[in-house]
Amino acid sequence: MKEELYNHFNKFISLDKKDMPKILSYFEHKTLKKKEILLEIGKKCTSNYFIAKGCIHMFFVNEKGTEQTIQFAIENWWLTDYLAFEQQSTTDFCIQAVENSEVLAIDYRNQQELFAVFPKLETYFRIVYQKSYGASLMRVKYMFDYSKEEIFFEFRRQFPDFVKRVPQYLLATYLGLTPEYLSQLINKRT
Repeated sequence: MKEELYNHFNKFISLDKKDMPKILSYFEHKTLKKKEILLEIGKKCTSNYFIAKGCIHMFFVNEKGTEQTIQFAIENWWLTDYLAFEQQSTTDFCIQAVENSEVLAIDYRNQQELFAVFPKLETYFRIVYQKSYGASLMRVKYMFDYSKEEIFFEFRRQFPDFVKRVPQYLLATYLGLTPEYLSQLINKRT
């Protein structure tokens, strides 16, 4: 796990490997079983999660009581409710393991201390947040520009691993499709 995080840092900033033991001391390793909840709706969002192994998703429950997935994260991705994390407030979202997973969690206070000790990491997180925000904007654009069918095929083209790894019913909630329609699309062009 140390290697994955170090390599991810170095995709965006230059970091000395000898600093990793100190950096890792700010993180907590968590092992999650499939369907285990990492963050519950209505709880204070205290941590940001680096996915070292597995797949997790973030969802909310709509007025009909249906789970609506808004984000997935696999290896080398970060996931949290960024607004609630920054404000240290309660979240409207739930984060749950889709597969058996391993994450490195850093709480807000530790992250602030980490930035003070290793200022380069503040640059790293800014870049990660910018990329995440940009991806969110593209998703919104796709929702307006593409048909439901085009959204699926574009998603499959850009993220084939998700289509292979994520259960169809979760993928359907993320794409705004019914599981039945998603099944038809998958079978249509496979």
